[in-house]
Amino acid sequence: MNQTAAIALVIAVVVVFGAVVFLTAARRTDVRGAGALSRETRKRDKDSEVDLPAAPTGRAVERAAVVSRSTSLAKPDDLALVPWVPPDPEAVGVSRRVFFNRAYIGLMLLGIGGFSAASFVGFLWPVGKGGGFGGKVGAGKLDDILLNIRLNNGFYYLPEARTWITAYPPDSIPKAKQVYQSALLPGMEAGLVALYQKCPHLGCRVPNCPSSQWFECPCHGSQYNRVGEKKAGPAPRGMDRFIVSVSGGGDVTIDTLGGAALPGPPIGVNTTGQEAEGPHCITGGH
Repeated sequence: MNQTAAIALVIAVVVVFGAVVFLTAARRTDVRGAGALSRETRKRDKDSEVDLPAAPTGRAVERAAVVSRSTSLAKPDDLALVPWVPPDPEAVGVSRRVFFNRAYIGLMLLGIGGFSAASFVGFLWPVGKGGGFGGKVGAGKLDDILLNIRLNNGFYYLPEARTWITAYPPDSIPKAKQVYQSALLPGMEAGLVALYQKCPHLGCRVPNCPSSQWFECPCHGSQYNRVGEKKAGPAPRGMDRFIVSVSGGGDVTIDTLGGAALPGPPIGVNTTGQEAEGPHCITGGH
């Protein structure tokens, strides 16, 4: 064999060996590419699948569900009626809510009953005959009352009798005898008139006006002179008044007549002739 033939043979052997190596490497690359598992891994997976139980089929799952539903429901024929037995009243306890509800209703009824009883007793109780409004009220000595009238600029308020006390001029007595009730004349002759504090119109408390020296109602503008005779406004008459009596010792008593005063003089009566002595406290009356 010449040298050329030997070289060609060697080259052929190298080419064949290279082809074998290339094909072997390409096969391994295809098997392990893009998430492929190695031979050892696939063998371990096959070994583990041997120990796992077989997955149930869909038909088996449906059959098991039907069996479970049929066994969980009780047949109506198997249910027996139990007779009702009333509970023992002593065994039934009172809840906290029931207790408070009953206590609230009881206290409310007790309060209403007490109020009704007090109102009934108060209605039947006789009116006091002395010491306060509704009976005979002691006003003090005549001289002291006249002094208080002068010190208070012509007006003296006695809260125990709810009354204004003012001086009645002696020279007006003849006119008073022609107008006023005889029960009021002894007090007027002693120089006093006792006027109820309420306005005859709608019952508002009437204050005095120091500037005009009149009584002027702040509610609707009725105006009266110093002895309670109507001068202006919507009032239907003069101020109502109480009987005044003076004892021999000069003690003055005002009889409030159970809280009901004698009606005041009619509209147009003006026995004293007193006109407003200054600006009015309530505008629009006179």
